[in-house]
Amino acid sequence: MQFAMVDLGNAVEKITINGQIPGPTLTWHDGEDVTVTVTNHMDEDTSIHWHGILLPGEMDGVPGLNGFPGIKPGETFTYHFKIRQTGTYWYHAHSNVQEQEGVYGSLVVKPKGNDHIKADRDYVVLLSDFKEEDGNQILGNLKMSSEYYQFDRRTLGDFFDDVSEYGFSAAWKNAKDWGEMRMLPTDLSDVTGYTFLMNGKSPDQNWTGLFKAGEKVRLRFINASAMSIYDVRIPGLKMTVVEADGQPVEPVSIDEFRFGVAETYDVIVEPKEDKAYTIAAESIDRTGFALGTLAPREGIKGEVPKHRPRALLTMADMGMAHDMDHSKMDHSSTTPGEMELMRKNMQSGWAKSGAAPGSKALEYKDLRFYGTQKDTRPPERTIEMFFGGNMERYIWTINGKKYEDAEPVRLKYGERVRIKYINETMMAHPIHLHGMFTQLENGQSAEKMPNKHTVKS
Repeated sequence: MQFAMVDLGNAVEKITINGQIPGPTLTWHDGEDVTVTVTNHMDEDTSIHWHGILLPGEMDGVPGLNGFPGIKPGETFTYHFKIRQTGTYWYHAHSNVQEQEGVYGSLVVKPKGNDHIKADRDYVVLLSDFKEEDGNQILGNLKMSSEYYQFDRRTLGDFFDDVSEYGFSAAWKNAKDWGEMRMLPTDLSDVTGYTFLMNGKSPDQNWTGLFKAGEKVRLRFINASAMSIYDVRIPGLKMTVVEADGQPVEPVSIDEFRFGVAETYDVIVEPKEDKAYTIAAESIDRTGFALGTLAPREGIKGEVPKHRPRALLTMADMGMAHDMDHSKMDHSSTTPGEMELMRKNMQSGWAKSGAAPGSKALEYKDLRFYGTQKDTRPPERTIEMFFGGNMERYIWTINGKKYEDAEPVRLKYGERVRIKYINETMMAHPIHLHGMFTQLENGQSAEKMPNKHTVKS
């Protein structure tokens, strides 16, 4: 790993793996012993975390845990572990802001024998967000003001539109509630103005995957972004979801899916026509696309869809539902407005993808484990984790404590535990447990609950 100049319009210094962003795709096989040697050519500590991989704690790549000190400048560290899974995963730095600076790449773990998922072609589609600003500068700007990157705010004209449609009293109360919380209903993404990349290529550079009409094409989607959530669709093609976070699920036919940071989805598409199809990953703040093309030959592009309307956040999205305990979140004691001011053609809330009427957007409840879960015991106890923080200082807590002040959550070997996440912050968070999968309680029976290593909360 080393600093190098990267040019996606203007040459800037970023961190590369083997001279490239993203790092190389690593292909492993279930059951093999893997050795990866990482040399740090920088003047700061670094690390690599193998996201979603089951391995010994000392190989997980988190500095300060399980005896792993990180990789010092000029030093080399050798990761060694046995693979005991299949699927699509990724790796990234777990030091400072190095993931934002370019330290990430894809992992493909293939089965020993034949794969039950049949495809004629197989492509990784890794999405990421790129900014010319240094990651430390981005973080510093957010600590100075969590609204630093909120350029497209609601205006006085929007307020008068609300007055016209809902009356002055309701419009004023809604504006007052948001003002007391010192938050913006347009704040879906804390950082805007990114260039969104697909396999390291900007929309103008147009990553392309080739196919022949009638073939089955497997697309391994990975959200390797630092901050960005996407709505992914391929206009003109249905997608069939076959894996979530590297784990097999019963096939689900969809038109699009919302894709949180660190999640992976494998889909099958079957282009029937000899033409180009656009892979469009639209950021939820509607400021840009990561774009690529499925094409029967090089040099052609599909039509780029228009941006859909941006959603507005609601009081419920801000953790202000009546049945939630707000004591662990540092905000004013505002109560929800009598009504949410949403015009008829406007999307609202984190959960709304903006999918067209009649089209199918993937939901967590659609995911069913492929086969039968081996462990279906009821949980012995429930652990609640309240996510809180202070938006003005841009710091985060779990159960009221910062990471360095928190005691470990202690589990017994073999114990089956329910972990309940309660997000009382004013933003969406990806939640990831290292070195294990969880069975997501999504309304399916115990035998069919899907495995996930990361969830959007």
